[in-house]
Amino acid sequence: MSAITTSRGDRIVYDDLGAPGAVTAIFIAGAGPTRAEDPVTLATGEAFAVRGGRAFIPDRIGRGESTSEAPIDLPAQLDAIGALAAEADAPVILIGHSSGCAIALLAAARTPNLAGLVLWEAPLGLFEGGAASWWTNVRRAIEADDLEEAVAHYMVGMPPEWLEELKKSPAYPQVVLGWVPDGEALMEVEERGYRDVLSAVRAPLIAIVGTETFPGMIATADELAAAAPDGVSEQLAGAWHSWEPDAMAERLARLAGVTK
Repeated sequence: MSAITTSRGDRIVYDDLGAPGAVTAIFIAGAGPTRAEDPVTLATGEAFAVRGGRAFIPDRIGRGESTSEAPIDLPAQLDAIGALAAEADAPVILIGHSSGCAIALLAAARTPNLAGLVLWEAPLGLFEGGAASWWTNVRRAIEADDLEEAVAHYMVGMPPEWLEELKKSPAYPQVVLGWVPDGEALMEVEERGYRDVLSAVRAPLIAIVGTETFPGMIATADELAAAAPDGVSEQLAGAWHSWEPDAMAERLARLAGVTK
């Protein structure tokens, strides 16, 4: 376990796997579990390190061991990613998962040592009425301190069993406060448009979906790849919104140009 403090004073705790100086994969989770509850990402980071890379697997701000004394918003999350990229002191690959893809998209242009941008099943262009309308409903419930309603609005369109499982967590429903960066990022990316967001990103972009995926994900991946100066869309072994660790580690190793 390692930790850094951002310029805002937030403490980011992360797993640091692999050798200093190697191309570093920074994993940006979406509205999901803590790093301790995420064996898939841990296994991926370990496999990437074995192949010659380095992996930073952080707890998102306000999740797990990463703490903040201030309300969590998108600028704070982007600041955290910037601090991790600086700590790597090497070329970095940003890997966004789900809504973390929108955060990764916005972080990419702010990352001077960016070597690649990998987006796994970005939920963009999939909200009925658009992300701005969806996020307005979530934000309104948060401001009314009705966090259960906020979670319900946030998870509209997702498999109902995901919500039922979340309700078993001791973090429910306060967990939604840590999802504010996701909602703000999804709204901003959709409102600005993919081409504008990606216009300054010269590193390769790989938009990936699983071999078993949800409706609309393939079309979104294709659109993101087409909007990037250097983009491709691919399918990779995975199902239920999650990748297979060895398959992802191998793809990251090829992107990073490392093999062992």
